[in-house]
Amino acid sequence: MLDFNTLTEFSSTYCIGICAFLIPANLVTTSSTIICTLLGRPMINIWQTAGIASIFALLMILHVFAWFMMGVVMAPTYILLALASICLFANLGAVLKRQMPCKYI
Repeated sequence: MLDFNTLTEFSSTYCIGICAFLIPANLVTTSSTIICTLLGRPMINIWQTAGIASIFALLMILHVFAWFMMGVVMAPTYILLALASICLFANLGAVLKRQMPCKYI
C-alpha cells in the first residue's frame, strides 16, 4: 500500500538531491522533445522523449505538492511548480504540434 507519510518524509529528507536531479532532468528532456519536434523526427521519438520528460515533470509536481502538504509555502516551491508545469505543457504542445495538420498551426 502507498504510504503518503513515508513519501513526504522522503521528500523532505532528500529535497536537495531530488531537486538536484529533477531540475536538470526536466530541462534536458523537455529540450530534447522540442529539438526532436523542430528537426521533424519520427513521431515515436517525440512520444518517447515527451513521455520521459512528462514523468520527470510529474515527479517534480508531486515533490512540490508534498512540500505544500507540509506547509512549506515559499518562493522556491512556486518556482519549481511553474518550471514543472511549463515543461509538462511544452511536452504536450510538442506532441500536439506533430499530430495536427500544418494548416491549423
